[in-house]
Amino acid sequence: MVDEVADLFGPIESGVIVDATFGGGGHTRRLLDVLGPGVRFLALDRDTEAEARAATFGPRVRFITSDFRNLSRVVEGEGIDAITGVLFDLGLSSLQLDDPARGFGFRRGGPLDMRMGAGALTAHQVVNEWDEADLRRVIARHGEERFAARIARAIVRARPVADTAGLAEIVKLAIPAATRRTGGHPARRTFQALRIVVNDELAALAEGLDAALDLIEPGGRVIVISYHSLEDRIVKRRLVSASSSPDTASLPVMAPVVAPDFRLLFRKPMTPTDDEVAENPRARSAKLRAIERVSPRRAA
Repeated sequence: MVDEVADLFGPIESGVIVDATFGGGGHTRRLLDVLGPGVRFLALDRDTEAEARAATFGPRVRFITSDFRNLSRVVEGEGIDAITGVLFDLGLSSLQLDDPARGFGFRRGGPLDMRMGAGALTAHQVVNEWDEADLRRVIARHGEERFAARIARAIVRARPVADTAGLAEIVKLAIPAATRRTGGHPARRTFQALRIVVNDELAALAEGLDAALDLIEPGGRVIVISYHSLEDRIVKRRLVSASSSPDTASLPVMAPVVAPDFRLLFRKPMTPTDDEVAENPRARSAKLRAIERVSPRRAA
């Protein structure tokens, strides 16, 4: 959704925009083309391989290897008081997904890794060392998989599981045959769950989004593209809360109505066009939400 992001950041004429999920740099490259020289970019990615790609973008882009949950610390370390835009394009980049050595994909064999950065926990540890109850909980909660119990039991029985191809086959056989024929690859939800827990993605999203809302200056915008309901639920809840007036009904005396600090730029999320989905099927589930600060930042 590069065009939509460029349009939403279009009114910004100066300041710093943070690309909190740099990846291959597609969004930043487009923004460099459409925004004037008064806009600089701070690019973050926990994947160290992204740094080499960012080095080709020129002096307006400063790259930092970091998880976006550290956004406040990074901005402070760069001596930036406030920022005019933040973009979160969540999930995996195509570069990560298409590299079997990273262990994210279920269609080709690769190591059970799934780390986006230099974290200590790997999918191999979760799959081969966690007990059945914990596996079931993770697959059910983070994969929203109704056959989590069957899958967890099958994984434990098949240990040691050597690679992603072996895991995908175990999951496939654990799911009823009739269900396997619908809804995409039967291992998709389990792989999503493992990736989320290995990278602590949902907690990182909540922390990073809160930091972005705290740092953004008046007129600045925060844009989030999510790819599954767990992410979108967190994003929607926080953006709606930030754009709502505080509830004063429970106070003992009548309190004046306080205007919200933010406004939603649209109520329902944007979704990809049919043409974009035809060109990039992975964009099918994308939902874009955006918010703008309308009041001064509060003193720390």
